Amino acid sequence: MARNTLDVQEQEQLEALKGFWARFGDYITWALIIVLGGYAAFNGWNYWQARQGAKAAVLYAELERSVHADDVKHLEQVIGDMKSRYGRTTYAAYGALLAASAFQEHDQPAQSKEQLAWVADKAPDDGLRAIARLRLASLQIGAEEYDAALQTLSKRMPPQFAALAADRRGDVYRLQGKRSEAVAEYRQAYAKLAQQDTDYQQVVGIKLNALGVDPDAAHKTETG
Repeated sequence: MARNTLDVQEQEQLEALKGFWARFGDYITWALIIVLGGYAAFNGWNYWQARQGAKAAVLYAELERSVHADDVKHLEQVIGDMKSRYGRTTYAAYGALLAASAFQEHDQPAQSKEQLAWVADKAPDDGLRAIARLRLASLQIGAEEYDAALQTLSKRMPPQFAALAADRRGDVYRLQGKRSEAVAEYRQAYAKLAQQDTDYQQVVGIKLNALGVDPDAAHKTETG
């Protein structure tokens, strides 16, 4: 009976994870989703975390209902409860990412940034923290907060996310008119992406071409 109960709980957690990415994956590049393969959010929970996660799952479902109903006021209340009561769970981190997306859709960038900053600092998973930082940097870039974006992207990233962070830094420098710095970051991203199974390297290559740089020559330079 206990095994069956755990199987049901694990299945519900996986379905919640799938649903989240189906609805909100567009806020980061599809390449980032591929990279996340090694960061299964619900693996390795101990007994205490599992109990907390089960309780947090109830609030996560309530959060989803608030999003579907476009009830921003209730959304604020629920995500506040999740973070204060179950802030150490993965559900709270996913809830904050979901809330950030909802706030962005309702043209509340400050609230969206607040949620992403919380995940970047508090999430119990390196991959989730990296996602939050990349998404936060994207919002900061869109708001022309370039120094803040660079500060966000300077934080430690897991190796799998280093290329995407370099790509975003390249975007910042390009928008600032700092060509040489942008080229250096794009070259770094291009070289690192060559080691990963993703077509996003072609996107970075296009950016290098736009700056008058042959991406293959850049890659050869990086790899020696």
